[in-house]
Parts: sequence; structure tokens; C-alpha cells
Amino acid sequence: MPFYPALLRLLALVLASLTCTAAAVPAVVDAGLVGHAPDRAEVPTPDQTSGIPPPDLPLTRPGRFTWPLTPPHPVVRPFQPPSTPYGPGHRGVDLAAQVDTPVLAAGAGMVAFAGTVAGRGVISIDHAGGIRTTYEPVTATVTAGQRVEAGTVIGHLTPGHCPDTCLHWGARRGDEYLDPLGLLSTGHVRLKPWDG
Repeated sequence: MPFYPALLRLLALVLASLTCTAAAVPAVVDAGLVGHAPDRAEVPTPDQTSGIPPPDLPLTRPGRFTWPLTPPHPVVRPFQPPSTPYGPGHRGVDLAAQVDTPVLAAGAGMVAFAGTVAGRGVISIDHAGGIRTTYEPVTATVTAGQRVEAGTVIGHLTPGHCPDTCLHWGARRGDEYLDPLGLLSTGHVRLKPWDG
């Protein structure tokens, strides 16, 4: 049937949009289902004045982000996007952990901020693709401008966000808040031929 390959591509795109996250979309691109993966020469470099990667910097393969805590890390409050830019919502996830638990960089990047905001320790890290992750409340062990890799200890958890101690882990691209759990790779999707 001549439309069968096109139907499979359409199905893959629909599934990707419904079940995959922004971090998984390049897997569809890399698989040749849409567009093409950019060559290194096509990837823009970070803005030299701010150090922040531009929002059009393409994402790399899934799996470049990891949990910011070692297991167990139960989610005690999920991401709830606001319906308007200033509306109510929960712009991140809360992960249960003990005071002084090491907090890890969820991905490679540059520390954009490590300091206190409204009496709480906050760390922000800029990653490729214009993604910024935030971590609070923490006592920072890193400084602004420092490069970190995924899994680098960036601080230690302090009380102050949940009734029981938890890490608030946030993510955004530009002004758009993202569910940070969507940055995590859950494995590879592989479509197999259907003999029906």
C-alpha cells in the first residue's frame, strides 16, 4: 500500500506529540521521521554577552537529563502549568528528600544563579536548547558562571519548601514553564513492522 510509510510517519509524530517530551522529539528527528538532525556547524553558539543558549538551539538526544536526587525521589507534588502567565499553578515538581541530601545538576550546563531569593537558597542552570532548570531550597556548593555536568553535586537540600523537606525542581524554556519530569529519558520508542 503506497500510503503505509506515510501513515507510519504520521502515527509516530502523533505518538511523539502525545507521549514524548520536548527532550524526546530529536529522537524522532534523528530516526529520519521528520526533518534532519543538525550538523555541528548548524548549531548556534550561546550569546557571548549573557552566556545563555539561544532558544532556537536544538535539543540533543534524550537521556541528557537525570534526576536531581539519588533514589528514592518520590514526587510529592506534580507539575501544574498555569493557564495564564501570572495564573496559579505549580511551576515544577516537588521531590521528597531529607535535609542535607546532595542536590545534583540534572544536566550539563552553566550555573546562571546561585544565591538567595526571598530567604531561600536557589540555583539556576542554563542548558542547551534554551532550557533552564532551577533547584530550591538548597545551600549552594557552586557559583554563577561555573560549568557543571549531569550528576555534579550543586548543593545540599535545606528545609523550607514543603511541610516535610522536599526539593522543588523547575524547568523552563524562555518564558514557558516545562514539566521537568519530561526532560528525563524513559527509554527508546521503536516501531516495528506490522504484519497485519
